[in-house]
Amino acid sequence: MEPTPHPELTVALALAAGILAQSVSRLLRLPGIVLLLACGALLGPEALGWIEPRSLGDGLFGIVDFGVAIILFEGGLNLEWSRLKRQEAAIRRLITRGALVTWVGAAGLASLALGWQLELAVLFGALVVVTGPTVIQPLLRDMRLRPRVKTILEAEGVLIDPVGALLAGFLLHLVIAPRLTTFASETLGVAVSIGFGIVAGLAAGLLLAGALRYRLLVARNYENIFTLASVVLLFEACNAVMEPSGLVAVTVAGVVIGNLDTRVGRALREFKDQLTVLLVGMLFVLLSADVALDDVRALGLGGLAVVAGLVLVVRPLGVGLSTHGLNLTWQERLFIAGVAPRGIVAAAIASITAATLEAQDVSGGTALRALVFSTIAGTVVLSGLFAYPLASILKLRLPRRDRVAIFGAGGLALPLAGALRDGGASVLFIESDPKRSHAAEQAGHTVVFGDPLDERTMQRARMELVGTVIGLTFNEHANGLFVREARESYDVERGYVAIGAMDDPHTPHLIQRSGLDVLFDGPHDQARWDVRCRHSEIDVELFVFGQSDTGASESSSGADHDASPSSSRPDATDSYALLTRQRRDRAWPFHLGFTPKLGDEASVALYRSERQAAIAQLARLGWRQKSADTVTTSDAPTEPQTL
Repeated sequence: MEPTPHPELTVALALAAGILAQSVSRLLRLPGIVLLLACGALLGPEALGWIEPRSLGDGLFGIVDFGVAIILFEGGLNLEWSRLKRQEAAIRRLITRGALVTWVGAAGLASLALGWQLELAVLFGALVVVTGPTVIQPLLRDMRLRPRVKTILEAEGVLIDPVGALLAGFLLHLVIAPRLTTFASETLGVAVSIGFGIVAGLAAGLLLAGALRYRLLVARNYENIFTLASVVLLFEACNAVMEPSGLVAVTVAGVVIGNLDTRVGRALREFKDQLTVLLVGMLFVLLSADVALDDVRALGLGGLAVVAGLVLVVRPLGVGLSTHGLNLTWQERLFIAGVAPRGIVAAAIASITAATLEAQDVSGGTALRALVFSTIAGTVVLSGLFAYPLASILKLRLPRRDRVAIFGAGGLALPLAGALRDGGASVLFIESDPKRSHAAEQAGHTVVFGDPLDERTMQRARMELVGTVIGLTFNEHANGLFVREARESYDVERGYVAIGAMDDPHTPHLIQRSGLDVLFDGPHDQARWDVRCRHSEIDVELFVFGQSDTGASESSSGADHDASPSSSRPDATDSYALLTRQRRDRAWPFHLGFTPKLGDEASVALYRSERQAAIAQLARLGWRQKSADTVTTSDAPTEPQTL
């Protein structure tokens, strides 16, 4: 007697296995879908038998619909309209001309290599038109690809999914009921469905963005779950009116919300990222467990020939025709042609299509699903193995993010920039004041003139190359806004803000909770240091950390984030400021809470009139002068640059 399948256990195991597989693949730097497919096959009915997708009945496809809606919305959420507009021609051609070439080419391969009938072959072509954000975005996340190529691939992966789904649904109805009237009605239905989905997505996106921005019906901390519920409702409501317009609607709504100013931008993206990982893992395990390995093996060499033809012939041909005449280099065209992994949308639509064919007693559904899953596995493995080295060979990867961007050229900014540059860091300033910009240029620094909260200014600053941002104006609020914007919109890893006073001892802790650090060894009056700098009353000297006079070693100013200025400094005369810390021949900004080790070096700005007192104070904290060499703020390298 066979054990009774438990639908609840099937879902629970699929969730757990999906998360575990993706976590392990991330640690091993392998394509996540490879392990997901392996998990589905291992846990499915043909191996251990722990996961039985058929036990879910029609509920399996309800779960698939739910997951696909969230995945497409999340993909649209990450598309920036400004970048889409710059690459609009390439993206539009790839999801039209490129899709047509893939459809015709894949159908031809299936017909020639496997001897399939025309109806089944064109259905397969429609199913593999899609690429998919669930595999493209993780693949490109850590590659540091040049923005133009990354934008094109990500946008294609998101926007082509509804195209492929609509095309597959259109052809499925023709295969089931091949009549001229069916063709005419289905053609009209697809056009109306696309239009309805676009309109519904725009309206829903604007309404949802307004509700999130102005707190209409949405209480604090309910933003993410409110958005999730709204997206699912939008998807199902649109499908109820006109199937499958929900795919288009959620994608458009994601793009709209992602490009409007709402108060939950980063939190919403993080929530959707995690939810997408959960859903992708579960869906791939469930759907791959439903594929019989014998069906895959039955494809034989013909199946391998189809996958190879898609990768080596059809994709390059489609990309070549789509990008002809555009301002793309041959290296960019070659990379785009070499990266086209299929993802969860292809798997989901293939499973639904196969089930529909079986229900209508139309043969070929199992072979169709097996070939689509073979295509998914083959394209994902090839892209995962070769995309990274291919991008390196073609020189499409960005340099390391080792640049430091400083907002504001007043106060201690120039001494800090000089110390960072001497320590091997590449520094640029973002400044809107002409006089301060000129002073930074005279000191030999690169200057981007403009408002740092303006997207065009940030583009000129090449924020994709920046790894550290510093807010160093006299306005603490503006400092925080700049650093948070750089971290949230441009994924800058490290952020520091300068503060002038610390009336509340919890201020450093609150700043740290925002993912930032307090610059220098504590608060400093930037206006006072600005006057000193303009009158050339500042010396910058190197100090080495050792044993203090009081016998306390390896303690520093500000060793505790909750420390007050009086506890981290012997007095509050502001006669010195720890600018940078240096270890292993690389300088970093000094920050409150940094604990130095014996032998660490620091560049220190000293107020010349109180130099001896400052040196004595530093000695009591364990810092000793390295040498008598001194750099004043009047020292200025040559060749300044303005961007």
